[in-house]
Amino acid sequence: MLNKNTLSLLVALSMLFFACEEKTFDPVVELVTAPELTAPTTGTGFVLAEDAVEQNLTTFTWTAADFGYSAGITYRIEFDIVGNNFAEAITLGSSNDLSFTNLSIGKMNNILLAKGLPFGFDNELEVRVCASVSTQVETMCSEPITITVNPFAAEVEYPFLTVPGDYQGWNPADESRAIFSRRSDDIYTGFIYFQIDNAVYKFVQGLSWDVNWGDIEPDGVLDPQGLGNDIMIPDGAGMYLLTCDLNTLTHAAQKTNWGLLGDATPNGWDTDVDFEWDTEREVLSVTLDLNPGSIKFRANDTDDISFGDDFTNGTLEFDGDNIPITEAGNYTIDLILMTADYSYTITKN
Repeated sequence: MLNKNTLSLLVALSMLFFACEEKTFDPVVELVTAPELTAPTTGTGFVLAEDAVEQNLTTFTWTAADFGYSAGITYRIEFDIVGNNFAEAITLGSSNDLSFTNLSIGKMNNILLAKGLPFGFDNELEVRVCASVSTQVETMCSEPITITVNPFAAEVEYPFLTVPGDYQGWNPADESRAIFSRRSDDIYTGFIYFQIDNAVYKFVQGLSWDVNWGDIEPDGVLDPQGLGNDIMIPDGAGMYLLTCDLNTLTHAAQKTNWGLLGDATPNGWDTDVDFEWDTEREVLSVTLDLNPGSIKFRANDTDDISFGDDFTNGTLEFDGDNIPITEAGNYTIDLILMTADYSYTITKN
């Protein structure tokens, strides 16, 4: 028989046992010190030169981050446009040391133009260094510095996928039918004109059939190379906006009928003037009388997909500024979409 003291001791021991069972001892990492950029410094300006594309832009240096314990730290250099709060940050490079030099002038120039920044202009950028040790630990970033970078005019080289299909002879090396990853993030978008109804296609990487994707079901989810996974356009011949996300292995196709809108057109801002496909030149084109005013381009008679020109340089931006027409006359306007950089021409006849 247990006496009173023995029973009390057993109860106490059992409570201690269960308390130990319930308690967890997960390690807690204290974020102690963020890194700090030491070079370049705020106010530094860079003018990029076409004859120095192989040279390094600069040496980025920073102080060490301290996560409160010994660990291998990876640092990455990020930049974005001033005032954007790094919402569309682009990584320039990474290092396990406290410096980074492997950024050529040519690569920086290509990154800036791919981001849509104008050449021949001092673009204000914010730069920071971020430190990470694990996906389970919060990344620490330095306070940003502000620099200016003036790129030169050049053709931007984007990663791309070709889009072979029965509409172009199933040629995977046809770079004239391609979509592009403009942020080098494995999300590819672009316009393809399918001249036949019920056209089918696939996405190809590397200009050969070695790596390609289709959609068997179809359900918007990509399937790797094989038979029976051709993708069919959903709505007859025409110009399609294609999206292929290799991060999520998904894709989409949206048919677009393009029109011209604006107070410079005979219909004003109320009704679009439709473009027609020019098979020989492979552009969308329209000829019409214009008055002084402004114009823009939009698809499917809505503003969901529209183009303007923020820098009045002939290159189009989604939801960009209206394009001015200064002189009345008869004009031919070409909308050029089957390229990496969307553009237009306005020619007075």
